[in-house]
Amino acid sequence: MHAAISIPSELLPHDGRFGSGPSKVSERQLEALRAAQPGILGTSHRQAPVKDLVGDIRAMLTDFFSLPEGYEVVLGNGGSSLFWDAAAYSLVERRAQHCVHGEFGSKFAAATLGAPHLESSSVRQADAGSIALPEAEDGVDVYAWAHNETSTGALAPVSRVRGAGDALMVVDGTSAAGGTHLDASQVDAYYFAPQKSFASDGGLWFALMSPAAVTRVDRIAAGSRYIPAILSLQDAIVNSRQNQTVNTPALATLVMMRAQLAWLLDNGGMAFAASRTADSAARLYGWAEASSYAEPFVSNTTYRSPVVGTVDLAAHVDSSAVREVLRAHGVVDVDPYRKLGRNQLRVGMFPSVEPEDVSRLTSAIDHIVREMSTRA
Repeated sequence: MHAAISIPSELLPHDGRFGSGPSKVSERQLEALRAAQPGILGTSHRQAPVKDLVGDIRAMLTDFFSLPEGYEVVLGNGGSSLFWDAAAYSLVERRAQHCVHGEFGSKFAAATLGAPHLESSSVRQADAGSIALPEAEDGVDVYAWAHNETSTGALAPVSRVRGAGDALMVVDGTSAAGGTHLDASQVDAYYFAPQKSFASDGGLWFALMSPAAVTRVDRIAAGSRYIPAILSLQDAIVNSRQNQTVNTPALATLVMMRAQLAWLLDNGGMAFAASRTADSAARLYGWAEASSYAEPFVSNTTYRSPVVGTVDLAAHVDSSAVREVLRAHGVVDVDPYRKLGRNQLRVGMFPSVEPEDVSRLTSAIDHIVREMSTRA
C-alpha cells in the first residue's frame, strides 16, 4: 500500500543517490572514463599512461590534504579491509589500542586481536552513536580509531594522543577523507578507500603515511616476522614510489578518482568539500531537530558527522515503509546500517551530493509520513 504513495516532482531530489558507499558518481567522471578509452583502459599498470595516472592522484592527494614535508601517499590493492590486516603485520610492533564505536572500528580491532604475533590489543569501547577516545597506555605502539564511523554517523576528533611517545596514530578515514577537515600532521597513517567522498569504486586503499610510519614499516620488514606479500606495506611503499601497485589495480576506479579530485581542487580543495558537506549536514540535522517524529541519532552535536547522517524515526513511522516509497521514486540507499538494527535513515552527504537535494529529501520524507498517517 505504501509504495502507491506518490511524491510530487517538486519535492523530489534532482539526484536520488544518497548512499554511504559507494557514493554518487558524477557525469564528469563518466566523461573521464570515456576519454580514458583507449589510452588508459586496458593498458598495463607498468606502462606510462597508468603510472602517470597514479602519479597525478598521488600529487593531487598531497595537495588536497596539504601533506607535511616527508609524508607519502601510498596505495595498494584490496580496499580498507585489507589494510587492517596489512597494518596488523606491518605497522603494529607489539600492541595496539583501538577505539571502537561502531562496526568498522571493531573490524580493525578484530584483526590485531587475532594476529598470533601480537600481544592482546587494548580496546576502548563506546555505545553506537557516541565515540571512544584514545588515551596513553604503557606498551601500546599503535593507537587506532575511525575518523568517521560509517555505520553510526559519529565523527571522532583526530589528534595525537598526549603522552604516547613515539607510538603511531593510525586512523581509518574511509568515509571522512575528502569530505571534512583533517590536519594530516596529527596522524601517521590515515587510510581510506576511494568509494566515498572521492566518488569512485572500491578495491583499492590509499594511505597518507608519515616518515615515522615508513620507518616503522621498514623496521618490522627487516625483522623475523612473516609478512604475506599482499599484506606487506613495504612492498606497497616501494611500488607507490614508482606510481604503481603490486598487482593490477582497477583502472576505472583510478580514472574516476582523478576526475573527482580535479573537481574538488578546482573549486577550493578541502575547504570547498568541507563546506558542502557541512551545508548538507546542517539541513539534515536541522530538519530532524525540528521534526515531531525524527531526531538525530548522534545526540552530541560535536560528534555528528557531516558526511554520513543518521536519523532515528519514532516507533509509529516505519523506516522500511518510508524507504520503500522513496525507492519507488528513484531515491535510494538511505537504509540504516544492517547490524545496527534501528528504525532509522542513514544519508550519505559526500561532496558530490547537492545540499539542495538533501533539503528536497527531507521534504519528500515529510510528505510520505503525512500520507501514511492519513491512510492508517
